[in-house]
Amino acid sequence: MHPLLDSLDQLVTDLDRVLSSGGLAGQTDAGRMEVLRTAGEALRRVEAVIVEAVASTDQRFSDGFGCRSLNELLQRVLRLDAPGASRVVKAASAVRREVSLSSGERLPARYPALREALLDGAIGVTGVLAATTPIDQAGDRIGAAERLVADAALADIARGCPTADDIADADSAPPATPDDLRQFAQVLAMTLDPDGAEPSDLRAQQQRFVTVGRLRDGVHPLRGNLLPDAAAQLQLILDAQCNPKTGGPVPPGVVFRGSEGEAPNAEPWNTDPRHVVDGRSAAQKRHDALTAALGIAARHDEMPSLGGAAPTLVVQVGAESVATGTGWATIANTQAPVPLGVASQVACAGAIQRVLTDEGRIIGVTVSDRVFTVHQRRAIVARDGECLIPGCHVPASWCEIHHVVEHARGGPTQTDNGVPLCWWHHRSLETSGWEIRMSEGLPQIRGPAWWDPGRRWRAPHRPVLSSVAGTCLAQ
Repeated sequence: MHPLLDSLDQLVTDLDRVLSSGGLAGQTDAGRMEVLRTAGEALRRVEAVIVEAVASTDQRFSDGFGCRSLNELLQRVLRLDAPGASRVVKAASAVRREVSLSSGERLPARYPALREALLDGAIGVTGVLAATTPIDQAGDRIGAAERLVADAALADIARGCPTADDIADADSAPPATPDDLRQFAQVLAMTLDPDGAEPSDLRAQQQRFVTVGRLRDGVHPLRGNLLPDAAAQLQLILDAQCNPKTGGPVPPGVVFRGSEGEAPNAEPWNTDPRHVVDGRSAAQKRHDALTAALGIAARHDEMPSLGGAAPTLVVQVGAESVATGTGWATIANTQAPVPLGVASQVACAGAIQRVLTDEGRIIGVTVSDRVFTVHQRRAIVARDGECLIPGCHVPASWCEIHHVVEHARGGPTQTDNGVPLCWWHHRSLETSGWEIRMSEGLPQIRGPAWWDPGRRWRAPHRPVLSSVAGTCLAQ
C-alpha cells in the first residue's frame, strides 16, 4: 500500500469516469461553468504535485532513468514539449526547499509565501512564473528581505486578498490571473529596484534583432525582438494605417451619389452602416500597413542612399512574359518568384528600366519614368482624401498612386489619370473585381457583383474630405 500513489490513482480513475460518462456535453451553461471552475481547482493542484515532486529531486535524479537532463525526463514522463518542461523546472526552482548541509533539514523556499499559494491551489505554474520572473530579473539589486516582502504581497494578490488600496472592498477582491500577477510584480520590481531600468535596457539592447527568413510556401518569415520605443513607433504606424481616424471623425465608410443625384445610401447594397467590404484579417492589415510604411520610408528624403540612389525595389520580368501576360517575375536580392501582377503594381507606382541583353552581355539600357511628382501627389491626395476603394480609410498620403489607364497602354502620368490606392488594393486590383475609370478628371468606381448587383459606375462622395480638399487647393 502506498497512500500517496493510491490517492493519485483514484484521481485518475475519477477523471476517467467523468470523461467516459458523456455527461459533459449535456451540461447547461451554468453547469458547464461549474465544471470549468472545479477542473481549474484540480488542474492547479495537479501542477502543484508535479512542481513539488520536481523541487524535491537532486541533480542526479534524471541520470537514474536514462535521461541526460531533468528537462528531457519531464518531456517523456509528462509528455510536455521542451518549453513546457522548462517552465516546470523554473517554477520548481522558485519554490524549492534546499537541504541544510549542517542539520539536514529543509530550508525555507526562495519564495515561501508563493510556495504555500501553489500548494493551496491558488496559483499554478504560470502564476508562479508570472509573479517571480520580474523580481528575479532584478538579480541581487533586490535584497532577501525586500524579496520576501514582495513574495508575501504577491501571494496575497494570488489568493484574492485585497491590497492596502482595496481594504474597503475586502470581500470583493477576486483571485489574480497570471497577467494580474505579472503586472503587480513588475510594479513591485520597479519600486524595489528604481535604478534597474538602465541595466535592463543594456541587456535588452543586446537582445534586439530582426531577421528575414528564407522563402517558404511563398512567404518569408519575419522574426525579431524590438526595443520598447521601436515597438511603440511601429505600433503607431500600424495604427495610423489600420485605423486612420485623424483630424476628427470621418464618415463610417464611403458614400456614393448616383448620376441622377439620388440621396446617399438609397440603394440596398449600400445600407450597411459598417460598409464591410474588406475581408482581410487584422494581422493581414498590419502586414499591408508595414509594407506601405516601408515604401514611404524608402522614398523619404532622409533615407540613406543605396548605391547612389534611394533604396529601390527591383522586380525583373522577361519581355516575353510581358507580351504574353503569362509567366513569373522575380524580385532582385531574393530571386523570389512572384506573379506578373506584382511587377505591374511596382511599375505602376515607379519607374521602368529596360535592360537589353545578348547572351548575358548588357547592350542597352532605357528608363521610362512614370513616377507622379510631389505636386501631382499633393493634388491627388487633396482631391480623393483616402484609398479609393469603398470601406478602406487608409489616408491618401499613405497610398500609392495608380495609373487608371496603364502607362504601357498610353496612360499619362497626370492628375487626371492617377488615383490613390493602398498597398493591398493596388496589389489586388486586377483580381478583386473593383474597376476604376476617370470621367472629366474625376474618378469613378464600379464594385464587384456581390457588393453592387447593378454594377453601376459611381462617383466617390466624401463631404468632409471634399471640403478639406477645397481648402487645401485654395491655399
